[in-house]
Amino acid sequence: MIFHYIKVFIGIFIVLGASRFIPHPWNFTSLLALSFYVPAILGLRYIPLLILSFAITDLFIGYHSLTHWTWGSVFLIGFLPLYFKNSFKLRIPGALIGALIFFLLTNFGVWANGGYGYTFQGLIACYTLAIPFFTSSLISTLLFSLIIEWVYRLYKTKLANESNVS
Repeated sequence: MIFHYIKVFIGIFIVLGASRFIPHPWNFTSLLALSFYVPAILGLRYIPLLILSFAITDLFIGYHSLTHWTWGSVFLIGFLPLYFKNSFKLRIPGALIGALIFFLLTNFGVWANGGYGYTFQGLIACYTLAIPFFTSSLISTLLFSLIIEWVYRLYKTKLANESNVS
């Protein structure tokens, strides 16, 4: 069991690390899709592996004042599959809701750190100016979710074919 957990961790780390270290547009990574799909497919016990992988990549990229806001959003997104994992038609919206949670929490963190002043106008400005980044997050989450769905479907088909042969 521990070796399976380690193999899964290495897989998550490689996919997450590749999408964070390879040059990419702002907020265009597999992080949000992985934050939803790893617990959806493998179970909630894998949420710590996501956060650990994220923390290790942050060691190389650099910690910042929003690190804990981003990790907190990953943690919360990991629980969405409790409500959205039973079908493709639920998982895709669930993953996109995860992107919304990330947007709301991390930008609240920007505002709470004084990035736009501690006023209602500053809060609105913070969220308004973040919309282009949210667009990238939505597109990347949708794209990586579809890739994960495709790979997962291939895997399930392969398993079904192998069990029919046996």
